[in-house]
This record gives sequence, C-alpha cells and structure tokens, in this order.
Amino acid sequence: MACRISELVIDAHDPERLAAFWSEVLGYVELGREDDGSIEIGPPDTGFGGPQPTIVLSPSGDPRAAKLPLHFDVNATDRDQDAELERLLALGARHADVGQSGTENWYVLADPEGNEFCLLRRRLQPL
Repeated sequence: MACRISELVIDAHDPERLAAFWSEVLGYVELGREDDGSIEIGPPDTGFGGPQPTIVLSPSGDPRAAKLPLHFDVNATDRDQDAELERLLALGARHADVGQSGTENWYVLADPEGNEFCLLRRRLQPL
C-alpha cells in the first residue's frame, strides 16, 4: 500500500485572490473555508479524496521569503498551448524568468503572488 497526495497547501498573502486564480486555471471550485482564513479548492463533484489533490490557500503575512522548492506544472485539456497561455495571462498570470534559454517547449509563469508554475506543451485528456 502507498500514500497518495490529498492536498497541496500554499501560504498566501491573499488566499481569496489565489483561490479565485487557481480555481479558474484548474476548473476547481471552492470546497470550504476555515476560521483561520484558509480556503480549500478542488475538483467539482469529487472534492477531497478524489483522483486529484485539493489545494488549501493558507493565510500568511510573509508567504514567500525565498525561491520555492516546489512548483506546479499544468497542461491544457481543451485547447493548444498558445491558446491556454493567452487564457492564463488574462487571468492574471505573468511570464517569469528563471533562467530559461528560450528554446524550451514550456512557458514559465507566475501566479498573482509570484509563485512560479509551468505551462507544458502536451494536451492532456480531462479527468
């Protein structure tokens, strides 16, 4: 038997804003709020314990002091990479420079609080 990732927790200056951003990016919905201001988002109809992990945006006054040792990779499910890039930029993502050469087949982006993530080229089937 093995473990499975059930939640990813991200410290956030503005959990509401990041929950809205990542919900739009991933097609997630709000699953709940805690008294401490944390917001959990996840896939509609499955929520916690489903095939995809949920994301908890946890309030923090200083969420990022250095480069994060973890980032998300995302793939479009219903459009090509360039169309998805346009959608993500319209949602508030921005290009991020982490030393890429310019010949990569992915884009490095940052969410509204500066957390890097990559948009990969391959289109995946939706779950």
